[in-house]
Amino acid sequence: MVSPSNSRQPAAPIPAGPVAPLHKVEWKALGTSCAIQFACAEQARADAFGQAAIAWVAQFEQRYSRFRPDSLVSRINAAAGRGWVEVDAEMEQMLDLSGSLHFMTQGILDVTSLPLLRLWNFKGPAPRVPTDAEVAAARRCVGWGKVQRKPGAVFLPEAGMSIDFGGWGKEFAVDAVAQIGKDHGLTALLVDFGHDLKAVGQPPGRPAWHVGLENPASPGATWGSIAVIDKGVASSGDYLRGVTIGGRRFGHIVDPRTGWPVSNGCTQATVVAASCLQAGILSTASFVLGAEAGLRFIQDTFGAEGCLLTQRARHQTRGFFRYEVT
Repeated sequence: MVSPSNSRQPAAPIPAGPVAPLHKVEWKALGTSCAIQFACAEQARADAFGQAAIAWVAQFEQRYSRFRPDSLVSRINAAAGRGWVEVDAEMEQMLDLSGSLHFMTQGILDVTSLPLLRLWNFKGPAPRVPTDAEVAAARRCVGWGKVQRKPGAVFLPEAGMSIDFGGWGKEFAVDAVAQIGKDHGLTALLVDFGHDLKAVGQPPGRPAWHVGLENPASPGATWGSIAVIDKGVASSGDYLRGVTIGGRRFGHIVDPRTGWPVSNGCTQATVVAASCLQAGILSTASFVLGAEAGLRFIQDTFGAEGCLLTQRARHQTRGFFRYEVT
């Protein structure tokens, strides 16, 4: 829920951004709704950026989506337990990043968690809770430390292992498209992929980009809003995707360290950080950690601020108020 803001951040008055036509491009990709808003006085440049953004996202999805059988990710997964798969420099960087994120989050973000995500997929006609034995079997196929690499190749050594960049790929793409906008000379831009955002500069004639924060208790409505300039914003929560079985609700966010869906009372975690990727990492990890530990995790990251909602309370970092719109 994003729109140009008429409000100023509480800390100090901020001059409005330069007045120029505001363009908007919307399309479906990465399993969600994608939108970019940007100020540009030249129609040709606006068209060129819109086309470049859509083309980059299509190429990214083609290479890294596990839902595409011809993607590089699918080829790596199909070869699990059988042999090495050649990868290029770009995939090497994605795997390097996977290792860094696994270390940073102490195993919460693990691209090898796909066997668990498949096990806890409740989209079938008769959802059921997996047995302890099934969870244990899936966990044996999970673990970033098992992934074998050598220059130009990767190998998943156990049959059933698989990787998925879905835990942070969308946020990575948001930052990439924002950079494409900068490369096209744009200075006022907001990229919104499924409500994971990167704001660049200020919208035309406004002091900041206004971001509505969805209310977990009433999806579609907001519990508040924030104003951001040159920041990434991401939210994590399981209030939209989950199932109730035997009176117990199971959400879609699975903790790979336990093999079970998160159940710690958190309903939403929202983080403002330097990039959308950083905000997404922190929001997911803090949601899994729970309100108390999650808040500490966010506060330990320089420049990041966040807010965690539980079923009974609201918890936020010391500086989150600076972004709130009153």
